[in-house]
Amino acid sequence: MELKEKIIGKSLLLIALSSVMILGLITFFIFEQGIPLISKVGPLNFILGERWVPSKGEFGIFPMIVSSFWVTAGALALGIPLGLACTIFLAEWSPPSFAMVLRPAIHLLAAIPSVIYGFWGLVILVPLVRDRLGGPGLSILSGSLILGFMTLPTIISISEDSLKALPPTYKQGALALGATHWQTIWRVLIPAARSGIVASIILGMGRAVGETMAMIMILGNAVQMPSSFLDSARTLTTNIGIEMGYASGDHRQALFATGIVLFLIIMGLNSLAIFLSRRRMGS
Repeated sequence: MELKEKIIGKSLLLIALSSVMILGLITFFIFEQGIPLISKVGPLNFILGERWVPSKGEFGIFPMIVSSFWVTAGALALGIPLGLACTIFLAEWSPPSFAMVLRPAIHLLAAIPSVIYGFWGLVILVPLVRDRLGGPGLSILSGSLILGFMTLPTIISISEDSLKALPPTYKQGALALGATHWQTIWRVLIPAARSGIVASIILGMGRAVGETMAMIMILGNAVQMPSSFLDSARTLTTNIGIEMGYASGDHRQALFATGIVLFLIIMGLNSLAIFLSRRRMGS
């Protein structure tokens, strides 16, 4: 039995190390392909440049960085209040029989392919925005609304787990002191679980920043500095997805360099989420 456990332990360790090795190889490949272009153009010119014209050797991704954060901010403006409201309902007010139906339905949102979200947005949401608010319809607003729904499973599931992980004495003590149910939730439970809730929001933000297919279909893919949520835009991920199929030479290296910037942004968000989660567990 002891030998069998050792074999299982070594096998699991090998699998874990292989995952780390694969991640390391991917990281090495991206940086090996992208760093030469960044060195050639200059980090500041690449990151802060506002013109992306590969045929003329101009590789500035600042409009795409700004567009990525505009779309993400719009998605969080929808996803945070809606996700938090749904979390509170599931954790505190939902009847058990209804929660058994609602919770799997929310998790199912994460399993829907992004191209389906994009198709739905293209057919339903884009004409609605164009007719009601003006502009081309293929806009940051349309992309933000779609991404807002796509971030909901992440925000709701992690936030609900954070609320349920709190000691029952928190709620019992607040109610015993005369607080109402809503006062207990808003002034005691939510602040106590704030680290986990913030971590869920950051992970949802990473999901929004990294989305590609739905955004290709909805944003309009215009390489320009956005000035309104009704403007068309192009994010870092859509830029890679659109142009990688035909890029070559410096153009191809510039797309890998774009991947480096995106990689660092998402790694930073995930690291922040891990830090906040550990802080919550230690508190």
